[in-house]
Amino acid sequence: MDIRPIRTKADYKAALKAVSALVDADPKRGTADADRLEVLGTLLEAYEAQHFHIELPDPIEAIKFRMEQQGLSAKDLTPMIGGLNRVYEVLNRKRPLSIAMVRRLHEGLGISADCLIRDVGCVV
Repeated sequence: MDIRPIRTKADYKAALKAVSALVDADPKRGTADADRLEVLGTLLEAYEAQHFHIELPDPIEAIKFRMEQQGLSAKDLTPMIGGLNRVYEVLNRKRPLSIAMVRRLHEGLGISADCLIRDVGCVV
């Protein structure tokens, strides 16, 4: 197995090409190709984390996006945030998310807790 560190864009592109070919081949678990795919995937993940860092989205925008995705209304958030008035306060950045709200939104909508606990600078 000839695998080297990914140090340059050329290395990165070559690794992507190799992974693509391996994914298309769909190697069986435990084979040399499956091991190669796993190792290359780990190397690519590390390279991308270092060179293509993606910021977490704004928590309120993440909530609104998930609402749009799932066809939810503000009323649908009341079990996770509280009364309808409180939901609108949160969505309009008049009230910060509490830890309890973060937990319920994470469980109910599947939004990353890391994203939800970011400071959004509520206007009070």
